[in-house]
Amino acid sequence: MGEAMPAWDAGDYASIRRIFETSVDRLAKAGADFFACPDNTAHMALEYPGDPFAIPALHIADVVADAAKAQGLTKIAILGTNYTMEGPVYPRALASRGLAHAIPEPEERSDIHRIIFDELVEGKFTDEARQRYVQIIRRLADEGCDGAALVCTEIPLLVTPDVSPIPVLDSTRLLARAAFEVAIGAAPLPTWRGGPVPELETPQA
Repeated sequence: MGEAMPAWDAGDYASIRRIFETSVDRLAKAGADFFACPDNTAHMALEYPGDPFAIPALHIADVVADAAKAQGLTKIAILGTNYTMEGPVYPRALASRGLAHAIPEPEERSDIHRIIFDELVEGKFTDEARQRYVQIIRRLADEGCDGAALVCTEIPLLVTPDVSPIPVLDSTRLLARAAFEVAIGAAPLPTWRGGPVPELETPQA
């Protein structure tokens, strides 16, 4: 992450993608059949155009969007880093399944991002931060959101289902479960090898 942060700040997704290409090549040489990346923000670089990855990948946003659809949710609040909240990854995945979305207001996004990088990644979890996140989720619920996508690895450690005013979608756990199902043969191998994600052939209304 430290190696990639300057590129993230510069919007240089091509450089970040090259870092992932090296990692995926190593996984392929080690015998992996597919990979799963639990970093939501990273998928902006994974979607960047380039040569196909050596092995296919589960796409975290598609996994979360499928779960939201399966649970009968209709409008999803997106909480993550600024890069993820303001980026195209989740709007694309949700819209392709007929789901609406909302992101926090600018001041709320600033607080969410700051808490992630200044507190959560440092292992600092406070009631004040939890209350701020719940306050934001509650406001988004008042705007019609019936589910909250917690699309940053650390957020579910702070906002658990019992404190959220609406159902939460924990991207880390959902991706882990999806990867397990593929690994044991209960679900087919993914086919996506990076780059822009093809639209669903028949988006569900």
